[in-house]
Amino acid sequence: MEIYLKLFEVVFPVFFIVGIGYYLGKKDKKFDTTFITNFASNIGTPAMVIYAITSTGINFQIFKDYFFFYLLAILGFIILGIVILFMLNTKDIIRELPPLILPNTGNMGIPICLFAYGAQGLGVAAAISSLIVLLHFTLGIFLADRKFNFTVLIKSPPFYAIVISVLFLYFEINMPQVVINLTELLTFATIFLILMSLGIALTKLKVFSLKNAIFASIGRVILGPLIGFLIIIYFDLSGFAAGVLLIQASMPSAVLNYLIAAIYSPKTITDSVASTIVVSTIMSFITLPIVIFISLKYFPL
Repeated sequence: MEIYLKLFEVVFPVFFIVGIGYYLGKKDKKFDTTFITNFASNIGTPAMVIYAITSTGINFQIFKDYFFFYLLAILGFIILGIVILFMLNTKDIIRELPPLILPNTGNMGIPICLFAYGAQGLGVAAAISSLIVLLHFTLGIFLADRKFNFTVLIKSPPFYAIVISVLFLYFEINMPQVVINLTELLTFATIFLILMSLGIALTKLKVFSLKNAIFASIGRVILGPLIGFLIIIYFDLSGFAAGVLLIQASMPSAVLNYLIAAIYSPKTITDSVASTIVVSTIMSFITLPIVIFISLKYFPL
């Protein structure tokens, strides 16, 4: 019974806040999330990265290991995504690949791992999310635009937050307490806002191809965690960090895939990306509790 109570404690707060956003988005069709987006991109996410990486007890070795493990998972997602899109006779596999390989490890993954495993889970989750942030602004844009554009990465505040945090970890420098206190406050504010904005986004994104979106979403939220589980078995991982890896491999497609596609890809591609994000997120409301239950049961803190 205790594990079911823990599962409820983990899942309910996240889904409830997403529900608040969904309610606000339905109530006001013109609800403007520009402030949330700007705050999260320029202040909230960098603060969350700094706090989670430098203040939660993880060391450079753990950061490096799980950054690498999730990179292997991404390679698995890429192979799986190509196979699924090929089976669906997708005309532009390259541009439709991002939502299958870049999951929502930040907006949903970080708070879920925090509630599941506390500060230590937050640290490992942030290490994984750091990889996804870097890939969004490199591989994600390359796939959407079919050419590299490192200018976006260089102008991205989260990129510098990752670099600074990793340097502090590598040289074992203690972050000043005033910075920890500040970034902690900003972290929890950001978690609330991005979860709410996810709910709002679900009211604005539309499903244009349900069949394709369902198959793509199966690859993301059902086969994705299987890839994470295979990595756990192969490298004989255990404990809370393995549970975080499994949870992060189970996330739905990130909303940022849609924002990047809207800038760099044709409308038909953007519509398809939006469809996968919506369907995979809805499906995750069913699959995530199962994955979290498995993680809490077999990879305890």
